[in-house]
Amino acid sequence: MGSKGLIGKAKRTLTEEGISSVAKKTKNFLIYRAKTGFKKEEMVDILFINGCALSHPERYRVDHQMEQLEANGLSVDKVFYTEVKPEMLRLCRAVIVFRCPITDEVKELIEKAHYFNKRVFFDVDDLVIDTKYTDKIEYVQQMNKTEKTTYDDGVVRMGETMRLCDFCITTTPALARELKKYDKEVFINKNVANERMVKLSLDAIKNIKKDASKVKIGYLSGSITHNPDFEMIKPALVKIMDEFENVELVVMGHLDLPKEFGRFENRIIRQTFGDWGKLPAIIAELDINLAPIEESIFNEAKSENKWTEAALCKVATVASDFGAFKDVISDGETGVLCKNGEEWYKKLKMLVEDDLLRNKIGENAHKKAMKEYVTTYSGRALAKFIKSKLARSIAFVLPSTNVSGGVNVVLKHCDILRQNGVDAMVINMDNSDNNIMNSDGEVNVVSVEKHDISAKFDGMVATLYTTVKFIKEYPDVKQKYYLVQNFETDFNEYGSVTKREANATYTESDVSYITISEWCKKWLSQDFGQKVKYAPNGIDLDKFEFRERKFNSGKIKILIEGNSDDYYKNVDESFKIVEKLDRSKYEIVYLSYQGEPKKWYRVDKFYHKVPNDEVGKIYSECDILLKTSILESFSYPPLEMMATGGYVVAVPNEGNKEYLKDGENCLFYEQGNIDEAVEKIEKIASDTELRKKLVENSRKIVTERDWKKLEKEILELYK
Repeated sequence: MGSKGLIGKAKRTLTEEGISSVAKKTKNFLIYRAKTGFKKEEMVDILFINGCALSHPERYRVDHQMEQLEANGLSVDKVFYTEVKPEMLRLCRAVIVFRCPITDEVKELIEKAHYFNKRVFFDVDDLVIDTKYTDKIEYVQQMNKTEKTTYDDGVVRMGETMRLCDFCITTTPALARELKKYDKEVFINKNVANERMVKLSLDAIKNIKKDASKVKIGYLSGSITHNPDFEMIKPALVKIMDEFENVELVVMGHLDLPKEFGRFENRIIRQTFGDWGKLPAIIAELDINLAPIEESIFNEAKSENKWTEAALCKVATVASDFGAFKDVISDGETGVLCKNGEEWYKKLKMLVEDDLLRNKIGENAHKKAMKEYVTTYSGRALAKFIKSKLARSIAFVLPSTNVSGGVNVVLKHCDILRQNGVDAMVINMDNSDNNIMNSDGEVNVVSVEKHDISAKFDGMVATLYTTVKFIKEYPDVKQKYYLVQNFETDFNEYGSVTKREANATYTESDVSYITISEWCKKWLSQDFGQKVKYAPNGIDLDKFEFRERKFNSGKIKILIEGNSDDYYKNVDESFKIVEKLDRSKYEIVYLSYQGEPKKWYRVDKFYHKVPNDEVGKIYSECDILLKTSILESFSYPPLEMMATGGYVVAVPNEGNKEYLKDGENCLFYEQGNIDEAVEKIEKIASDTELRKKLVENSRKIVTERDWKKLEKEILELYK
């Protein structure tokens, strides 16, 4: 389980049951987790995909940005690119891909993201997206053919990933300028220090005891590509060490120290390139930090990390008057800038001789870094940019994804929203977390039993009274809806708590009520005083193929639909009716999504839990639908039968009177009047003119209910 989920449960237990219960339950959970390896995955706002194996870039561009976003209310997670699986997409609202070369899995994930209207951001901190940049690096030019082929392949693949993404995030104005050439909107989010870096730096300042008789100058290089940078300042540094015997040079990283420094060996301190957590203590010992950089388009794009790390430790930085250093440093105030070798010598000498100036610059840089270069205080703009690009998100909360008419309506609404740019998904209250795939498309599903959910949503929709509590208690949602599809109070027996609980869900003041039934709109308004938005239910005509019925050969097929366990479906009455029909003339087909036939039912063919996409075939095979439900908010089966060209005999109820008209497009009979129902079935079977009339009128209703004509009304529900 994610830490947020555990903390939330612990707080509730503490409030409701006391500290002893918290301790006991925590102990039991840890024992269970140790035995089973149980861990809930978490659905977050932003998933980072790290494509860089180097720890330093990952730390700054993944871990630190995650901390920035968390400090601004967005939940985050990360995965290394070789571990990417496209199904991870359902557990986030957006993806940030950092320096990631394209792979089949990454490409599929990005394509799925576009399908589901989830945004993908490409983050990069170097111009490693095109060989036209990397070919200019001296280190790359020195590679042998095999090495360069491998290196170039990674650069090309990284560029391919960048091109597939929607937006770019980068570190410097120079990088942003180049990225914009690829028709990308680019946001600049500078490299900043995380809280641990700050803590380690402050501790290092407290603990350090400098030798006032010495001046330590540090060159803490990063990659091997920094060798030419050091060559640029070599003459000035040699001259300084010749003039000042109290100057020591601290070097760290992949640096080939020139031979000219051989005579200063006793004043050169070498540090190993190891755990970054030890770096602040090393920097804090310095008096001057060196940050030379050669002028090139590649180097102009590099960030000011060396200044930041030194500033946190109150150490003055001397840097090239170029690129990001030029942007961050006020010369003589928060650092020192040098244009050429002569300036490097003069300004280094000035700082070596003037400890008060060194300290002043270090203090000024520290104040600037603590205000502008710490994750906690610097991530608001990044979070705002990401939020501004996210598609509107709506989550439908279902008690179960088992096939039913109500679930089918939710899935259709999901599909319509997705096709109109919304990130629509299903939160499932049971343990099924399989995405739903049908002819409409694919719907993301996240199970609350298997996942912690900490993502923010623009809208969350309850779909049954048992799901209302979830949306009311979920903290990170702007608009809460209740899609009412029936009077669920009557689903429960008198004397049961659940009957009262269901009824209470129609009294909420902080929930927007929406419905697909004119009847539901009426009683919600009149009986509960709610403002209700209504959009009619529709039908996908592609799934219900029209077939003209002849009634002149073979048995007439009667279709009975409904769960035999639900009293309001009144399925028993259907089978009492067909008992009176001639077996030689009629064949009985039973379709149920849940309950099975009772022993006494007369059934010639039984269909159970049929996928939604296959239901139309069953209706098309049958001739007359016998629908005896006494409670429906919107009765789909008659509309579906009419769409295939079949006929309907039904008990009138509030859920079918919205579109069924007796003698016009169906035949009604009075509930409980078995003989009348038999008579109506026989009338359809024998009266050719009646059948012609019923079909003609049915086609008009079905055409009006085509989902394609109702999209605007459906979208209006969720505004």
